[in-house]
Amino acid sequence: MAHDGRRRTVAGRTLVALTGLWAGYSLLNFTLSGRWWPWLLPDLVPPLCFLAVPLVLLALVRLPAARPVRRRLVPVLALLLITGLTRSGVNWHALRPGEGAGPAPTGAVRVVSWNTEYWDTTDDPDRFYRYLKAKDADVYLLQEYLAWVDDQPARIDELERIRREFPGYHVVVLGEQVTLSRFPVVARPAVGPARDTGGGSPWREVFERGKVLRTDIDVHGRVVSFYNVHIPVQLDILRNPLTRGFYDEVRRRAVARERQYAALVRDVAANPRPVFVAGDFNTTPAMGDLDGLRDTLRDALPASGTLVPRTWNTEGLGLWRLDWAFTDDQLRVHRYDFDDPAGLSDHQAQDLVVSPAP
Repeated sequence: MAHDGRRRTVAGRTLVALTGLWAGYSLLNFTLSGRWWPWLLPDLVPPLCFLAVPLVLLALVRLPAARPVRRRLVPVLALLLITGLTRSGVNWHALRPGEGAGPAPTGAVRVVSWNTEYWDTTDDPDRFYRYLKAKDADVYLLQEYLAWVDDQPARIDELERIRREFPGYHVVVLGEQVTLSRFPVVARPAVGPARDTGGGSPWREVFERGKVLRTDIDVHGRVVSFYNVHIPVQLDILRNPLTRGFYDEVRRRAVARERQYAALVRDVAANPRPVFVAGDFNTTPAMGDLDGLRDTLRDALPASGTLVPRTWNTEGLGLWRLDWAFTDDQLRVHRYDFDDPAGLSDHQAQDLVVSPAP
């Protein structure tokens, strides 16, 4: 009996400690994410943990050894589960099919957004272009139009082949972003830090500053603004986390991320045209960095049937949604799919069908 009592005491204390740790993390995430740059590192926890951890702890609390602490822990874990529902990244709309805008009308636009992972420089180029062309999109928003040489981004020039592979498309390039459109591009206003670059700016400077490529496109007589986005990643995995330089780099990137997000939200808020925003945001559903954009636009996710979108890392665990698509009230989303990159990238491709609202 004494042995059973000790076992219950140890089990109870362990469950209390684990619940306290997760409650503390959850509270700090809610308070600090998107507001304090060092939290970019704890923010790397897979969002599904906001569901999985409380559920596992609730299951453990049901064990006989946890009976002494059950009454105290169940309400706390239930609260943690409820507050984690929106941060888990689960697409609850997938449980209620038909929440999208319905069948696409004639003239709807197919849009593909994809982080290509260094374009075709690490793949068979012919296979890479076959994959892109098979999408048959009206508008492509593509990121990482670059090579990776000696642990540094490097410029590439494949405009001649791009135009050959996509005859009739309009091609717009900003640093490492490429937008292709079957429809005429009537303007390409600079957004945020990209305004500080010009035609004579070095490619590396444009690469660093130009993370939002806006193109105003005439779609069947109505101009729609397409934003091709690639928010800088939080950290440099090649740096030693035990050195000061690692954290200096995280802080520098946090500043760059904040500037890009703030500029994007300001531009979208001031834009009277229909707005479509998509790309690689290097931001999970649990991170507060997206709050300004989520307050301004609508996530396209209700049009998707995918219950748990996980767009990265297709070459590894694949536990994170880092790629997003947003619209305003002037556009309807009829379909939103996440497509296998066929080994060509570590990101899934976002494939959408949209049309202007009446």
